[in-house]
Amino acid sequence: MTVDLLSRHCQPVPEGSSPLKGEALEHYMNAVSDHWEVVDDHHLVGEFEFDDFQGALDFTNEVGELAEAEGHHPEITLTWGKASVKIWTHSIDGLSENDFILAARIDAVRT
Repeated sequence: MTVDLLSRHCQPVPEGSSPLKGEALEHYMNAVSDHWEVVDDHHLVGEFEFDDFQGALDFTNEVGELAEAEGHHPEITLTWGKASVKIWTHSIDGLSENDFILAARIDAVRT
């Protein structure tokens, strides 16, 4: 069963909470697009390609607005025709449900 991430919103994750690892990550990875990859059980990286700089810039701005609305802020790298998004939960130095919620919301604006 795939978790419905778009019906959820990011919530504060208390320091000391355990990050998601192993099988728990697989559960969430099934709910986001193939743009996303888990790196070192620590963060998500999404790579998005565009026809030009303006498309990548528009996407970057949209991701910024989503991040601000959710209170969960990724690292975004913008280059000509490409944007990379790196997401993790800083308070636990690893992955939480919030990271996948934001990834799913980014997927929704990309499609």
